[in-house]
Amino acid sequence: MKLFVLVVRLALGALFVGHGTQKLLGWFGGHGLDGTAGFFESLGIRPGRQHATIAGAAETGGGALLAAGLATPVGAAAITGVMVTAIRTVHAPNGPWVSDGGWEYPAVIIATVALITEVGPGPVSLDAARGSERSGMGWALAALAAGAAASTALLRDWERPAPPAEPA
Repeated sequence: MKLFVLVVRLALGALFVGHGTQKLLGWFGGHGLDGTAGFFESLGIRPGRQHATIAGAAETGGGALLAAGLATPVGAAAITGVMVTAIRTVHAPNGPWVSDGGWEYPAVIIATVALITEVGPGPVSLDAARGSERSGMGWALAALAAGAAASTALLRDWERPAPPAEPA
């Protein structure tokens, strides 16, 4: 039955719905659109509100698709796009280790959604119920490429702000 694919799909999908609604609605201790927009602006990601809305929608929608096992490659692409953006804008300069604010955690999420896309969402999914499951290496690679391309398109004008001046 692919029990653990189902468990991982449900857990990861639900957590991303939560993460997205933190950004969009301020649920689950999140900062909502205004707080997220301010954070994005501090990173030089402008306009912050537009990018916060896109990130929150990608996380919420991608998580919902993944949890439901519906259009799994689309959900995986949305989550990949957000995680690639997180790596590029926040985590890359810190090295790999999450203990140093690094990129290992988003990389594991990207690998996980790629794996789910490759093996398929399983028989307990809306894709299977509709007879429209899209899985395999080609779909996984397409989801990875689409997520990376979306991140690149959204960040085409992004520049990291200059560090604060040293006190005299």
